[in-house]
Amino acid sequence: MTQLDAPVPIAHRPAPASRSVRRSPSGFGLSVGFVTIYLSLIVLIPLGAVVSRSNNHGLSGFWHQVTAPDALSALRLTVVAAALVSAINAVMGTLIAWILVRDRFPGQRVIDALIDLPFALPTIVAGLVLLALYGPNSAIHVSFAYTRPAVVIALLFVTLPFVVRSVQPVLMELDQEMEEAAKSLGASPFTTFRRVVLPNLVPAILAGTALSFARAISEFGSTVLITGNIPNKTEVAAVHIYSQIQSDNVAGAAALSTVLLLVALVALVAFNLIQRWATRRG
Repeated sequence: MTQLDAPVPIAHRPAPASRSVRRSPSGFGLSVGFVTIYLSLIVLIPLGAVVSRSNNHGLSGFWHQVTAPDALSALRLTVVAAALVSAINAVMGTLIAWILVRDRFPGQRVIDALIDLPFALPTIVAGLVLLALYGPNSAIHVSFAYTRPAVVIALLFVTLPFVVRSVQPVLMELDQEMEEAAKSLGASPFTTFRRVVLPNLVPAILAGTALSFARAISEFGSTVLITGNIPNKTEVAAVHIYSQIQSDNVAGAAALSTVLLLVALVALVAFNLIQRWATRRG
């Protein structure tokens, strides 16, 4: 038999690998169940109890409680002040984050640490500090006590870190070569910021603003001392809820709490939708 007549060996082909099937880890289902139970006990069931309590006297009773003049005034003041504070934080928080990341100056680490002070400080202590600084016996001879501007000042104090801490890490990770390229093409610093930097910061700014608004509408401790809690003038919703509980009107307190819950939920959903739109557009 010649070499040409020899049988040609068939190339060995490995058996086709069986298609891998993704399987959940053995403890995954148990973990989901545990987390669901935990969130139900800590968040969902208490919220459900408040909503249920607000309907003790039916829908007409609920409407009567939330449209009472003092309740409506407290709710209006709270929402307007929270919206104003959130807008100020969106601008000033971004500016503070920019300075902390892009500039170098003496005492920078101290200021960076002080940003988190409202997180660590008990809110009632914050109210006492604000009262000492802006109260009738002000150390700087400037008094905002028992006025509506005092509400805004107190809310600005406790919500300061949200936008700063949301924007700061984004600025740290932002590639500055894009800014240098824009400047090399003749773009002004303002145009570079508006067209290159700001679109990358918008999702973080919106996230911090949403958290700032949600915190502001629920604030109690920092406002209870400096505002004087004057009905129809300086009383915010959280303080009004507390006064209703003190007056044994639990249904009224639960009704206004439900309204605040709905306002916070609508605001968070709206900010989330805007954030997604800004992210897709960017």
